Amino acid sequence: QVQLVESGGGLVQPGRSLRLSCSASGRALDSLEIGWFRQAPGKEREGVSCMSTGGRIYYANSVKGRFTISRDNAENTAYLQMNDLKPEDTATYYCAAHQIRNACMLTDAPYDYWGRGTQVTVSS
Repeated sequence: QVQLVESGGGLVQPGRSLRLSCSASGRALDSLEIGWFRQAPGKEREGVSCMSTGGRIYYANSVKGRFTISRDNAENTAYLQMNDLKPEDTATYYCAAHQIRNACMLTDAPYDYWGRGTQVTVSS
């Protein structure tokens, strides 16, 4: 069974940066397709970024140019570097994984494994 644990959230001012981590256990990260999602209060969960085992990367338009997804297979950890944060980035951020080979998807349906989330609040 794959377990995912997010960390790195917090309260930051607009324009600042945060790096979220997603630590995986139970399976090697390099065999999993990874996605980051977020959900703000009163809103539906949305895909933020994904990275396939084959290196495909997609970003939501709202974060393109500001967020960077990466993975360190040796550490079995995925990351989401978030720069130039805006108040509208405030949400609970979730790491997720699925097993459809080399598929990078920003819809949540294919994802089998989910972390519990980490809160990101952007406010002055």
